[in-house]
Amino acid sequence: MPTNPSYRIKSVTITNDTLTSRGGISLFVKYLQAIDILRLLSEKFGGLKKSSKGVTLKNFFLQVLCFFMEGTSRHLTYFDQLREDAGYAAVLEVPTEQMASSHAMKRFFGTFGIFAAEAFRWVLKQLFVWRLQVNRPRVVQLTLDTMVMDNDEALKREGCDPTYKKVKGFQPLHLIWEGKIVDAIFRRGKRHSNYGNDAKKMIRENVRLIREKYDPSVAIVIRFDSGFLDEANFALCDELGIGFIATGKGFEAIKQQVAAIPGAEWQGYDNGRQRWSYARFEYRCQAWDKGRTYRALYTRPLYDEGQQLLDFERPDNIIVTNLDRTHNVLPGMTPELQKYWLEDKTIIFHHHQRGADELPHRALKEFGSEQLPFQRFAANRAYYYLMVVSFFLFETFKEDTLKDILPITSYATTIRRKLVDFAAKVVRTGGELILKVPAVVMERLQMALLWTRCQGASPILQL
Repeated sequence: MPTNPSYRIKSVTITNDTLTSRGGISLFVKYLQAIDILRLLSEKFGGLKKSSKGVTLKNFFLQVLCFFMEGTSRHLTYFDQLREDAGYAAVLEVPTEQMASSHAMKRFFGTFGIFAAEAFRWVLKQLFVWRLQVNRPRVVQLTLDTMVMDNDEALKREGCDPTYKKVKGFQPLHLIWEGKIVDAIFRRGKRHSNYGNDAKKMIRENVRLIREKYDPSVAIVIRFDSGFLDEANFALCDELGIGFIATGKGFEAIKQQVAAIPGAEWQGYDNGRQRWSYARFEYRCQAWDKGRTYRALYTRPLYDEGQQLLDFERPDNIIVTNLDRTHNVLPGMTPELQKYWLEDKTIIFHHHQRGADELPHRALKEFGSEQLPFQRFAANRAYYYLMVVSFFLFETFKEDTLKDILPITSYATTIRRKLVDFAAKVVRTGGELILKVPAVVMERLQMALLWTRCQGASPILQL
């Protein structure tokens, strides 16, 4: 059937209207303004910019945060395209002359010195306390883990070393809470999980932060994988009065100890998809102090996707914890919580959450990038920290604004396609700037409600 000639496009001309294909960025900008993160960053890094000329520090940070949120490109040359886009500048609410070029951005990242890491960690901790005060958890459950950033294809990067995953890259140490990275130490690739005193310092600093700035009596439980199996880490948790759930190592002495457990002492655990048999025993490494032992559970999966596993195929696990009556952790909790954590099935359930604890790493890599753009370590570190801060704000943006509109568990690609990538027009009427969107977008995304939520978010209070 021939097309109606009246519906055919005959030519292409230029419009002087201010248009953008990233209308949803305006929602994120309003959210950043409401929580006042730009003031926090500008004040903390106030000495970074020596001259008042050119792009202001506040606008540099705004454009970097939106660059990560928008996600079209991970190349710094993309800033040259954005600089020429009047519609993008309009939704950022930034004058066109304040839009940074790629060269300006490279100079910006190059100004961060060796002490910038602690400043960025301070920012992350402010964000952490902010969300603790918003969510008011009864138990703060943390996870300590490392993340390998694969930069194997980079020709030359300072600190880009071979990692345990057999690729060259970086291996930052992360403290994770509720799907967000609340503290981080950017490290070169050869720094293994328990390298130096990084883990112990991070634990001590954040426990003190939680108790001083949130609640001195709140229960704290931290999860480790086997890379942090260290008597010193466990002793620190005992000293601080916090619980830990760790993955143990199957040393030969431990296997012999488990083999001697009578069959009558083995019990079953079922999460609805898979079954395990488990038994309790006391865990102690030969190199530890003789008096230091911990409650431990040996678990064996019995089924995988409905199929029973043979003995030689079972991926057994050892779970070690100080949540027992012999360590000074439970007495600081309410009787209800004490009863809860003394249950063996509780420990197994929370140990299995280690799988979910890996998801923030996957989400961060999708939101940002594993590959870092600079040759110098300090510049890459600043880029990484701003990516982590942006990711934190992306997660809180979803929590604070998207309830009943989009699933808050959605990854960055889904949010960008559904919430950010829609056409909009910026017009000036009666001395005011107005963002106009198609009616279908207004209805589908409940734009009026989103607009109100973005502007009504709780501000970050500097502590």
